[in-house]
Amino acid sequence: MAIIQTAPKSLDTQPKTIMQRFLDGVERVGNMVPHPVVIFLILIAIVIVLSAVLSLFGAAVSFERINPDTHQVETATTEIRSLLNTDGIRFLYASLIPNFMGFTAVGLMIAAMIGAGVAEESGLVTALIRKLVIVSPNWALTYILSFVGILASIAADAGYLVLIPLAGIAYLAVGRHPLAGLALGFAAVAGAFTVNMLIKPLDAVLVEFTNDAAHLVDPNRSIGLASNVWFSFASVLFLTVVVAFITDRMIAPRLGTYDPNLAAEGTTTEQGAELSEQESRGLRFAGFGLLGLLAIFCLLTLPSFAPLRNPETGELIGNSPFMNGLIALIMLMFLVTGWAYGIGAGTLRTLPEVIAAIEKSIKSLGGTIFLFFVLSQFVAYFTYTNMGTVMALSLSGALQAANIGALPLLLGFIVVVAIIDLLLTGAIAKWAIFAPVFVPLLMKLGVEPEAVLAAYRVGDSPMNAITPLNAYFALVVGFAQRYDRSAGVGTIVSLMLPYVVWMFILWTALFAIWQMLGLPWGI
Repeated sequence: MAIIQTAPKSLDTQPKTIMQRFLDGVERVGNMVPHPVVIFLILIAIVIVLSAVLSLFGAAVSFERINPDTHQVETATTEIRSLLNTDGIRFLYASLIPNFMGFTAVGLMIAAMIGAGVAEESGLVTALIRKLVIVSPNWALTYILSFVGILASIAADAGYLVLIPLAGIAYLAVGRHPLAGLALGFAAVAGAFTVNMLIKPLDAVLVEFTNDAAHLVDPNRSIGLASNVWFSFASVLFLTVVVAFITDRMIAPRLGTYDPNLAAEGTTTEQGAELSEQESRGLRFAGFGLLGLLAIFCLLTLPSFAPLRNPETGELIGNSPFMNGLIALIMLMFLVTGWAYGIGAGTLRTLPEVIAAIEKSIKSLGGTIFLFFVLSQFVAYFTYTNMGTVMALSLSGALQAANIGALPLLLGFIVVVAIIDLLLTGAIAKWAIFAPVFVPLLMKLGVEPEAVLAAYRVGDSPMNAITPLNAYFALVVGFAQRYDRSAGVGTIVSLMLPYVVWMFILWTALFAIWQMLGLPWGI
């Protein structure tokens, strides 16, 4: 039985709301800015000049922080470092290649594309999405993608590389605008990155820093890995609905009907219906390949002596080789299942064909890799100057000095973290600075350290979807340009603004209600 798929009715002829006109204006202004590479070159110049000026005036701040190596609280002074003095010039010259080589996003992207290229070229990705569309009610697709996107943070940054483009393909498959799918995926992956229904490696680090800070007030007070599990569980379900609702009610209507003529050359925009016999056989082969790969990884992880467990503690979930190298599993899953599908469907049979598919996917990354090269220099230079750290400490010091109650202080803390996240996107680096300041302060006001950590999770996530300093922001722009050649930075910013604003407001409200009701944060 054939499934007839209809595109959503275009709203181009209907009057636009004030919000839609505002977002259209944001997109036009944003797309008027230069190429992202030019933007970051300008930012690099600004950072260099500003660092020299601030250093000349002796800008500095003293603070207490947790040493990531010893986990001891230490007093330190951070001052603005100039990039135009002797040491700064040496750094500019000598760090060019190390900055790029140390930019982990590049390695993750290439590794993921090795497997994803095979899966896409063989037809597995398209077949899986069409299968999902066939078995899922049309109304549920948005919610499914939103939920899976939020859970994708268990695979660290791999969610950016896998889920976001898949969401675009899924939307295209049901006749919806693929940019709405990309926006949905980006909001889910980036905007809720610090919460999950599962314990992930990031939780271990955040909890450890929280305990180090709590011991300043009470040496016997500690929290566990599951200290935020109930709040995280509720946040995942809550944000799933929020992201899906915004997509269906704000983003999709604004975009209207998709015109395939906008797609970049070589981008597939065809929409299929029922799977062919060859495609169904390919999916069965892919399932067999997946089962075989999982069987191998069970042998590598489940026994107590398994090599992918932590060699000292024996743990599997947390700080272990398995979790630290999870991108390898993601790559192999796509590679093995993609090739198995190709054999079953007759689209990708031989090893030379597989290698050709990998080469094709890597070649498509040329522009993105060059952008990452420039972006890595900006991030390294900005970090070297300490300007972001000084700003974070100045804001936290002002908030700490304010004589307000516990809940207003928690809400103010969320706002400060969100502002700083526009400049310092690393969750661990910020928490190393904020934890020894706010955990002891709020504990003295009767606030549990679990609540402070939960507040940090709320403030640290939504802005990830709008800051250009997110290493994957430029990648999302590249994804968008596959479906709309004219898409640019302004396009993504205008798409993500509704998500960022409403996720921040509603999630903060959920946190405030949770705190006022005294609900347990976790186990």
